[in-house]
Amino acid sequence: MQIFVKDKRFYRQALLIALPVVAQQTINMGVNLMDTVMLGALGEVPISGSSLANQFFFIFNVLCLGMGGGAAVMTGQYWGAEDKQSIHKAITIMLRICIAMALVFSSLAFLFPKQILAIYTNEPAVIESGARYLKILSVAFLFHGVNLTTIIILRTVGLAKLGFYTSCMSFVVNVAGNWIFIFGNLGAPRLEIAGAALATVIARIAEFAITVGFLLFVDERIGYRWKRFLAKTDPVILREFMYTAVPVIISDGLLTLGNNGLAMIMGRMGREMVAAHTITNVTVHLSMLFNMGLASTSSVMTANTVGRGDYDDAMQQGVTFLALSAMIGVLGGVLVNILKPFVVNFYNVTPETKAIATQLMTVIAFLMVFQAVQSVMTKGVLRGGGDTRFLMVADVLFLWILSVPLGYLSAFVWNMPPYMVYFFLRIDFIAKSIWCVFRLRSGKWIKKVQSLDEAASTGSARA
Repeated sequence: MQIFVKDKRFYRQALLIALPVVAQQTINMGVNLMDTVMLGALGEVPISGSSLANQFFFIFNVLCLGMGGGAAVMTGQYWGAEDKQSIHKAITIMLRICIAMALVFSSLAFLFPKQILAIYTNEPAVIESGARYLKILSVAFLFHGVNLTTIIILRTVGLAKLGFYTSCMSFVVNVAGNWIFIFGNLGAPRLEIAGAALATVIARIAEFAITVGFLLFVDERIGYRWKRFLAKTDPVILREFMYTAVPVIISDGLLTLGNNGLAMIMGRMGREMVAAHTITNVTVHLSMLFNMGLASTSSVMTANTVGRGDYDDAMQQGVTFLALSAMIGVLGGVLVNILKPFVVNFYNVTPETKAIATQLMTVIAFLMVFQAVQSVMTKGVLRGGGDTRFLMVADVLFLWILSVPLGYLSAFVWNMPPYMVYFFLRIDFIAKSIWCVFRLRSGKWIKKVQSLDEAASTGSARA
């Protein structure tokens, strides 16, 4: 089998999906960068407080990504099979679960912010600062969850540009809100870290209004309307959701808990480590922008191809996406090394924090190719092919048997330097990349999702 697909239409379609996603992620990175820079002007405590508070928000965010990604496997394959009725049913199930989950997370963040922050750090100043941020941020969970999952679904039917437009608007709203509320401009009170949270909430509400308004009142491609949200749940689609989408939610949920375990380890290594990791995060995401776009693209295109029943094409496309991810990973590592001195010196932090950040970015540059490959395989090709139960094992196994225990031992038993701790915390990238390559070659990852039409023709649903 050849490495690269020869059909130019393949690459044209990939670019049409990937470019809006990359542009959207670029805007999102700009929002995160401005948040970090603006709070960085206030010192390390606000940076650390907001960073650790966002770890809890990150749990919810990843669960939404898993929920949207799991549902997108179904809607992507249904779109390839030209079955809109099944798409409507899958969207309804996804939104109902998302709303229920958002209400739970919002309540916890509002009622127990200090207790949540105490999980990540034992420094009173950071807990107090982060709790102020998280309590206000609790309002954003519902709006963000519905917006994010809806954007993911719209990509599977060729509507990738909406996410970019909403992100552009969010960037303007968030940066303006930060400038007004953090520093008390235009007559507003100086709220500092609370102002950053307030600006984020306003931006999330604006995103929600645009995305949901488009889905319910403007879009004709899917044709989903609010009455369908109240319709009776179809047992066939519910069964497929449990079989295909729920493993993704479980996988991403356990993966997030593991990553929060990593954050707890770093949080207990001191505020310098937390601040250094926060500084590196923006650069990591910047260098991974094209890979994020490739992961989303490979998921959509693979799901559409499998939905049409073109399994040989799906295999060929999978090999091409693997090669592209490795190339992007190498370029990302080079970019991290180039940006390293400029990024670290941009922040008003202590020399110790700068030294740690520099070391972390060296390790990140080395791991970049593995991070890229495992991302495209687990969040893209294999997921789009319907192999979600295998991925549930792959995503969680290496994190919990390698990264978490080795990270803990290297930090608190072996007393290794921060850059070595970080390497062990991310060693699952290497193991997962290798495992997923063998899975791709086996061809066992192609699993077609059952639709209403297929259930009706066979007279039964998946057992």
